[in-house]
Amino acid sequence: MSEPLCPDFSLPATSGLVFDLAQAPKPLIIYFYPKDNTPGCTNESMAFRDLYPTLRAAGAEVVGISRDSLKSHENFKAKFALPFELLSDSEETVCRLFNVIKTKKMYGKEVQGIERSTFIIGADGNIAREWRGVKVAGHADEVLATIQSM
Repeated sequence: MSEPLCPDFSLPATSGLVFDLAQAPKPLIIYFYPKDNTPGCTNESMAFRDLYPTLRAAGAEVVGISRDSLKSHENFKAKFALPFELLSDSEETVCRLFNVIKTKKMYGKEVQGIERSTFIIGADGNIAREWRGVKVAGHADEVLATIQSM
């Protein structure tokens, strides 16, 4: 069984860039997170930040995606010195391509939100590994170990 082909996409990114998957270095780690400046998302982003030099040394690039605006992303990136780009998917286009929009309960109400998920896109453009319903603690280390074993 072969890995699923990763759907191509372009999204506005921090630093005034447009991120184009087809042009991105591979392997590529894409992590989807619910919201800038929330505790879990901050901890996850800082874990990828802290491992970024090691991930880059292993040949991988990292991008984070949420529904937040570019302005929110720029502030979040600056506040926590994130060395990688954050992509704004305000229309949920890419979130839907990767099937990470899920119904969640928040304060007793059902809402649509991003299920914390990570994907590694291999050099062949296929999804080499995916994690869904991610728990933040230890996750970035597991992604690094996977990259180093590829």
